[in-house]
Amino acid sequence: MRVLSILAACSLAAALPAAAQRPSLSNSARAFVAVDAPVVALTHARLVDGTGAPARDDQTILISGDKITAVGKTGSVSVPADARTVDLTGRTVIPGLVGLHDHMYYSSPVSGTMKFMPVSYPRLFLANGITTIRTTGSVDPYQEMNIKALIAGGQMVGPEIVVTGPYLQGAPNQLVTMHPIANPDEARRIVRYWSEEGVPWFKAYTTISRDQLGAAIDEAHKHGVKVTAHLCSVTYREAVALGIDHLEHGVFANTDYAKGKQADRCPSSGMDSVYAALDVNSPEVRQTIDEMVKHHVGLTSTLAVYELSSPSRVPVDQRVLDALYPDVSKWVSDYYTKGRTANDSLWQRAMKKGMEFERAFVRAGGLLGAGADPCCISAIAGYADQRNYELLVEAGFTPEQAIQIMSANGAKVLGFGDRLGTIAPGKQADLVVVRGDPTRTPSDIRNVETVFRQGIGYDSAKLVASVKGMVGIK
Repeated sequence: MRVLSILAACSLAAALPAAAQRPSLSNSARAFVAVDAPVVALTHARLVDGTGAPARDDQTILISGDKITAVGKTGSVSVPADARTVDLTGRTVIPGLVGLHDHMYYSSPVSGTMKFMPVSYPRLFLANGITTIRTTGSVDPYQEMNIKALIAGGQMVGPEIVVTGPYLQGAPNQLVTMHPIANPDEARRIVRYWSEEGVPWFKAYTTISRDQLGAAIDEAHKHGVKVTAHLCSVTYREAVALGIDHLEHGVFANTDYAKGKQADRCPSSGMDSVYAALDVNSPEVRQTIDEMVKHHVGLTSTLAVYELSSPSRVPVDQRVLDALYPDVSKWVSDYYTKGRTANDSLWQRAMKKGMEFERAFVRAGGLLGAGADPCCISAIAGYADQRNYELLVEAGFTPEQAIQIMSANGAKVLGFGDRLGTIAPGKQADLVVVRGDPTRTPSDIRNVETVFRQGIGYDSAKLVASVKGMVGIK
């Protein structure tokens, strides 16, 4: 397979600078390009700039090389005579989205568990407006590093990839893709090794113990890297006290509120009922939020993947079925059909409480980002990220706030806020052109036409067509 031979020959991304230069594209990558010129003027666009400010109509965005050089009312921005001008009447421009929890694998009973998607996922992320991802739990860090390097070098197309190390998992462990850590010293050894290999983040997982997590965090910070977590055995407040940098999955991985929870053990069952009955205004919930905010611990919203637990409300997305390998597509189609009559009222209530928790976290001053966790069923690269936007708006955030959560906030979490995440002069030209207006009709977020990354505009439809039927197999 050609991509594997390229991967084998490619140097690791750890050697690349943090802010890679605009790539010189290979012929295979250039096949997906729609707009590439030294100077590009996007005119007459509705603009959502990523700051949370209200959308602005009839705007011009001037791009020179890989940077935004001017933004303003059409007619007020001086457009050079030799610029490539693109009239975006009837279109909305948003910043490139930052997926804080966007894996490179997919799981199903048909495809297998945590199957790596080296071809389809990079293209689908980019096609749907996600220009930066953090993989947030890796089953193959070296492959991710090599793909990152290939994209940065212009040999492949895809988002900028922030690679995480292998899962930091404890025991018991049911997944063969994860190594169960035996003790704190082993946690330190794993973190030390992969930090030296160049990964900037680690993700702790469900059965890690407090002493193992504390050792991992301490070792990571010695190397200048960070730790996030999908928790269970350790509670949010315990993790905050240990110095964790970030937490995943909104409220849905927090066991602070489990009655009779044993130290360093996941509750045996019943967390769905706990979340469904949660009083977000209670003192114990306020304590969790206040401690997270006080210690600057951010949170990733992954509403799209948790919606799968209440399948009666999951919208059928033909785009997902088209992208999946045919046998997997049939299995997901059956999931959609059975979901229409599912008895999932408990999880529907839990979803509402999760949305309330995220609103309360933001009101308290917390930094909320978003990611799709494109791990399984109908949650796949790009499309699940777009569903997150719809769910954040449903949760009560304004469309502009939802875009901010998915762009500027994610960039801030990753330490990239000075170069991307908002549409402003001097920022990297990572932009998404959407047909329609997602601030008035949230589902318009699905109508991506062109995605600019580092000033090069890629044709979304061509990218999508190139991976039809591939998700679940490659």
